[in-house]
Formats: sequence, C-alpha cells, structure tokens
Amino acid sequence: MDDKEKTHTMSTFDAVMSNKDFSRLREVIYRECGIKMNESKKVMLEARLRRRLRDLCMISFAEYCDYLFSPKGIESELFQMINEVTTNKTDFFREPRHFAFLTDKAVPELAGLHGAGTSRRLMVWSAGCSSGEEPYTLAMVLSDIALQQHGFDFMVLASDISTKVLDKAVKAVYDMETVEAVPEAMKKRYLLKSKDRSRGLVRIAPELRAKVRFRRLNFMEGDFGMREPMDIIFCRNVIIYFDRPTQERLLNRLCEHLVPGGYLFMGHSETLNGLDVPLVSVGQTIYRRAK
Repeated sequence: MDDKEKTHTMSTFDAVMSNKDFSRLREVIYRECGIKMNESKKVMLEARLRRRLRDLCMISFAEYCDYLFSPKGIESELFQMINEVTTNKTDFFREPRHFAFLTDKAVPELAGLHGAGTSRRLMVWSAGCSSGEEPYTLAMVLSDIALQQHGFDFMVLASDISTKVLDKAVKAVYDMETVEAVPEAMKKRYLLKSKDRSRGLVRIAPELRAKVRFRRLNFMEGDFGMREPMDIIFCRNVIIYFDRPTQERLLNRLCEHLVPGGYLFMGHSETLNGLDVPLVSVGQTIYRRAK
C-alpha cells in the first residue's frame, strides 16, 4: 500500500458524520425504506456506511451524501446504501412454535376453507426473507406435508429489499453451524453436503429450491406486483423498524394480498396494539385476516 492509499484508508476510518449529513441520510432512508432512525442510530449508521466510503474512495460523509443525491448516485448507489443500513438477522426454524401451528392448524384449515394446497396451490410469502433461512424452513415444513398428503402443492414467495442478502439466499449455501436447528430427518432429505467436507458447507437440495421464488421488493413502493393472493404471510421482525403510521399502512397493504381467513405470522417483539388493521389474534404473534 503506497502513502496515498494509507492516507485515504486512515481518513476514511476517521470520517465523522455531521448532524447535517445524518439528517440528510435518515430522511432518504425513511422515504425509500420506511425505516425511522432516531439520534441513537447515528453511530450505527456511521459505522455501516464507512464501508461504502472506503469502497468509493471517499474521505468524508459530506462527499458521500453529495454523491448519493446526485443523478448517478441515485441510480447506482441507493441500492448499495440500502444494503448496508437494513438489518438482516434470521435463522432456520426461528420461533419453532410458528411452524408447529402452521402444520397442525393453519394448513389444514386453509385447505378446508379455500382448497389451498389441494384443489389449488397453497401460496406462502416470506416478507423480509433476508438470506433465505425462513423461506427454506417453510419449504421444508410444507414439503414434509406433501410427503404425507398426495397431491399437496405449494409455492413460497420470498422477498427482501436488500439485493445483497437475496444473492446469498438464491445461492442457498450455508455453513453447518447455521443449519444446526434443522431436524436430522430434514437435513438428510433437504440438505446436500459439500464434496469438500473440510469446508463445512451445505446447500439446499434443488427440488426444495424449486419451490421458492426470490425477488427484490421495497415495502414503500406502490405496487407489490403479486399475481396470486397469499394464504399465509410470514412478516417477522420487520415492522419493528417502522414508525406506527408506516406499520399500519404496511399491514393493511399486506392484508390486501391475504385471502380472507389467511394467516399472518409476526415477530415475538411486534404488536398490533392501537393499529387499525383487519386482523384478529389467534395465538401469540399469530393473526388471521377477518373474513
């Protein structure tokens, strides 16, 4: 590394975000993503965006903001910035009681009510799917149902705003520690070990990957582009990043894509208290659209 590169790297790491730059950035984040960032998030945002400064060979957040808000920046950098600021934390079989409820109650009831999975394909949406653990968990659970019920058919739609995590989800490659929560029988059926065992990697089996469709979707955009109504929506640990008016608007829009009597699964720290939405509670963080 020459002296110029060293100076640039040190300057990038030393860059401090001014209140003006923070205000400009949080305004665009709220407008584009619906995510509300208060003053306590400034340090986190500063740390995450330093990577973008480094990649773009910039030495200040003011320079970065000027670029971000330029025509070229809006076209090429906005997605990158969103990738950095959105939080993506998920696991296989996270909140396992949700999947037990899905198998024991939701799927049988929807089959009886709408013929979902029997006379037509059961449609499930993993909204905010991150790196794919949730939609692949859903596909495993539903594939096990299909093994026991001849003719049972389903499709999982998985969406996220971050192109970075979607790329990982489509590749469907995970390390062994990541899949520890997957039951052993499912590991044997749905996971393929790397030929190089020393790498400690597995990949989701192709027949399971074929049951999941990934796409980028921004909840703040006007049209979700859904071709079919959803029977079940998993939107867990997503709305906690939005303010209450945005939460209410988003949940009402999700309900527009949910069949009457369809189920919405949410995160353990999320609540609908005080929100005007057509949903009734049927279990802890499990809701059903009013018929």
